Amino acid sequence: MVKNVNGVELNAGDNVSVIKDLKVKGATTTLKRGTTIKNIRLTNKDFEIEAKVDKIGMIVLRTEFLKKI
Repeated sequence: MVKNVNGVELNAGDNVSVIKDLKVKGATTTLKRGTTIKNIRLTNKDFEIEAKVDKIGMIVLRTEFLKKI
C-alpha cells in the first residue's frame, strides 16, 4: 500500500501536490512546492511513484514529498 506524507493511501491516476522544492537529477529545473502532478502511476516500491511532469518529462518521486489533492 502506497501512502503519502499524511498517511493517506495513493492510487494509480490520483493527483498529488509537492510539499517541498525538489532538485531533479538530470534536469536544470527545480520542482517547486505546490506543483500539481496529475495521473500518477504506482511502482513496485511502496515509497515511490512515477509521474509525467511538464518541461521535465517522466520522473520517479518519493511519496514522502507528496500530498494527495
